[in-house]
Amino acid sequence: MKIKVLISTAVIVLMLFRAVEAGRPLAEKMQNVLDKNIRRHHVRGVSAAVVFPNGEIWTGVSGISHDSVAVKPDMLFAIGSITKNIVAALVLQLAEEGVLSLDDPLSKWLPKYAFVDSTITIRQLLNHTSGLYMFWDNQALWDALKRDRTKVWTPEEVLSYIKEPYFSRGEGWHYSNTNYLLAAMIVEKATGSKISSEFRKRFWQPLDFCQVFLAIEETIPDYQIHVYGDNFQFGSREMDLTFEPRASHDSITWGSAGIFITAEELARWSHALFQGKVLQQQSMEQMLQFVKFKPVANMRAYGLGVQRYTRNFAFGKDAIGHGGANIGSSTYMVYLPDYHISIVVMINAYPNSAVDAITKGLIRIVLKEQGAIGLIPYFEFFPAGFLMACIGIGLTCIIVALVRKRK
Repeated sequence: MKIKVLISTAVIVLMLFRAVEAGRPLAEKMQNVLDKNIRRHHVRGVSAAVVFPNGEIWTGVSGISHDSVAVKPDMLFAIGSITKNIVAALVLQLAEEGVLSLDDPLSKWLPKYAFVDSTITIRQLLNHTSGLYMFWDNQALWDALKRDRTKVWTPEEVLSYIKEPYFSRGEGWHYSNTNYLLAAMIVEKATGSKISSEFRKRFWQPLDFCQVFLAIEETIPDYQIHVYGDNFQFGSREMDLTFEPRASHDSITWGSAGIFITAEELARWSHALFQGKVLQQQSMEQMLQFVKFKPVANMRAYGLGVQRYTRNFAFGKDAIGHGGANIGSSTYMVYLPDYHISIVVMINAYPNSAVDAITKGLIRIVLKEQGAIGLIPYFEFFPAGFLMACIGIGLTCIIVALVRKRK
């Protein structure tokens, strides 16, 4: 009897959840994910965008940038390592034109550097199978960065901080910013121009993007989101870092990070790229040749500047894209290839689990809208007080049933 009552109560509660959620407009459901998760995870602000199969775009913001200034859709976020995706696309375009080949060794384009095997190929840089040491892992580099935050580092200076490789080229997988530093150096050598100029000529102008900038090479407008942190003085007080000196950080990550962009334009980039509007089909096939490895966080495979997310990240569905973080910000770019949907989420906090929760929340909603998933747990959509009330009702029903049975 107790089990029957419990099951009946659970079914009623889930049906109630489903009915309430189904009755909401799609935009309201997505906005609800933003609002609730920045409160739950104590994040100041978020900006998000979704591009649907028909090209329709939804944008949403929640919270504040600074003081009482609300987050606005046109605010710029630093997207960190998602920059690698755009660098990889640029390299692939150059390969299409015959300017270079993915199988070119480094020796064809660059001089020899200590601890860098000159037989490593451009492809091995882009999919992180080079084995090259990640310069961030050298504490001496961090110490130098903090001593002078206004210094603009040259690529050669950064390379002087790398150590012995993790493995021989092609013998494993290890994420390393060093790979994309070298890739950017090759692009400049091959084109004779700055990568920001190549981005603008090849991508931003044809796609009609006007809110994308590359740090160090271009001036970042003041309408960027405000970001917060301890300025790498670990354990010190949190402060607004938006306009603090950061040239050293931005120049060290040149090639592997540095792009500032809005949520909408990053989502549009994802859609254009993965829908085949940026690269030829053969190039896309090469970009999506994934190297598999034991999952690292929510990543289970890596192509050329694109990661494949773990299955549980997108509720068992295939999801590709890239994640990124920078000083005081975290971003996800996700494309669902089976449903032709792009999702971007940006928060002005790092690290913080809100970016994961919001991204997964939006994925859940759009998949359900597409009829891709059925009845799933809805508890995260509802306030804790409402859930407690439902639990209380269920317990009351059980107690009443037990009392009646005794009588």
